[in-house]
Amino acid sequence: MQGSVKDEKKFNKLIAVVSVIIPIVVAILFGVKLPNVEPLSFLPPIYAAINGITAVLLLVAVWAIKKGNQKLHQNLMTTNIVLSLLFLIMYIAYHMTSDSTSYGGEGAIKYVYYFILITHIVLSIALIPLVLRTYAMAYLKKFEDHRALAKYTFPIWLYVAVTGVVVYLMISPYYAY
Repeated sequence: MQGSVKDEKKFNKLIAVVSVIIPIVVAILFGVKLPNVEPLSFLPPIYAAINGITAVLLLVAVWAIKKGNQKLHQNLMTTNIVLSLLFLIMYIAYHMTSDSTSYGGEGAIKYVYYFILITHIVLSIALIPLVLRTYAMAYLKKFEDHRALAKYTFPIWLYVAVTGVVVYLMISPYYAY
């Protein structure tokens, strides 16, 4: 049975609140440095790997649903949401214990890096309500709405996951391990 209009309205309110709170909390915590704590400098390659795994699992999830395997698709998408939360926790933890790293490349590559970084950040913020709404539509069994929204959510999520890896690879030579 499809979810009710009342259920959808509740999800929409929750999604709106979460979509505003997460970027604000991340921005605030990004500026907080924990005193007397060892830098968690081992985290960037781990959360970059999480981005890579997410990209692969997104592709497998699309393949699964095209093959009619709804359960595998659902499990993979739930896993991707969990991985995204793990990424966010590690990202915040790293930045609360470590100084920011400046990109050291010069010339045109510097502009490429900043273009990728800025689009990655902006789209990752926009992705929050998209992922939550797409997931809610599936949960409410509104599969036509889910599919329609997923056509936008999937490529943006894939771009964010892949560019997360690219940003890490481009800045990793400049980390002060």
